[in-house]
Amino acid sequence: MTTLRTDRLLLRPFQLTDADDVYAYARDSEWGRFLPVPSPYEYRDAVEFVARSVLTSWDANPAFAICLGGRCVGGINIRVDASTGTAEIGYSIARAHWGKGLTAEAATAVMDWAFNEFGLAKITAMADLANTRSSRVMEKLGMKRDGVLRSERPSDADPGTRQDMVVYSVLRDEWRARASA
Repeated sequence: MTTLRTDRLLLRPFQLTDADDVYAYARDSEWGRFLPVPSPYEYRDAVEFVARSVLTSWDANPAFAICLGGRCVGGINIRVDASTGTAEIGYSIARAHWGKGLTAEAATAVMDWAFNEFGLAKITAMADLANTRSSRVMEKLGMKRDGVLRSERPSDADPGTRQDMVVYSVLRDEWRARASA
């Protein structure tokens, strides 16, 4: 397991004691609007999420707690497919910290680490097409929009409907060129 530091953040493996912090931000329905999470978000959901994050193997799915000022304010994970040399990154952060560049800061550190640690050729990210905030994060990361997956998955927020998902990616060479610029 790995710990990463940025200018403002500590990115570390989740700990069972993070459940209170996760519940504090995840019970905000606006936070979970575009995420496949229970609504309403109950304390047991936070406990189960943290437990899964602690128990999940870091060989294929490292999950970092995003910590600011000693509190867990979000999470970021990267699902690695070693057979293809690719990975998909996912992230969320407490609504109180939206618009401050923290998600992009955390994702940059995790993507740097993942490209090096796993020798990846490409990292992708996906979000609900309506989630323009997440699309802006992906663009800040230098990712390029690959396209839209129409009716990709059932909507958690609106049963009976389906979500269109937008996909972005960045290639290893593009990431390196951006980092050296």
